[in-house]
Amino acid sequence: MATVSTSTPRHAADPSVGELVAEASASLSTILRGEIELAKLEMKKSVKNAAISGAAFGAAGVMLAYAAIFGLVALAEGLVSAGLWRWLAYLVVFGLLLLVIGLAVLIGINRVKKVKAPEQTIETGKDTVEYLKTHAKRG
Repeated sequence: MATVSTSTPRHAADPSVGELVAEASASLSTILRGEIELAKLEMKKSVKNAAISGAAFGAAGVMLAYAAIFGLVALAEGLVSAGLWRWLAYLVVFGLLLLVIGLAVLIGINRVKKVKAPEQTIETGKDTVEYLKTHAKRG
């Protein structure tokens, strides 16, 4: 009497589990390399855009400084035209600048006092470290 095999016959073309794992690993590696290359290209483009934007803002800032100088001189000369002595007109503009600078400093000091440590992040960081220490001892 002949024995009948109940298992499915394996064809020569069917890959082994090891071959499937190796193929999946190679495919995953290829996908990851592609993703990293795409991220590099995107970052390069973003950095280039950021550099151009920074240069444009820098140029605008320099031009704003020149424009402010001309505006302040025009204000002083306007005060001279209104009848003030020239030295007094420029002194008034100087005082106005000191007032604006003082207000900016007060606002800055007020905002600096409101800066606080990221307490929630520090607390969750401590909790995470404690959790890892506890579970590392068990493992």
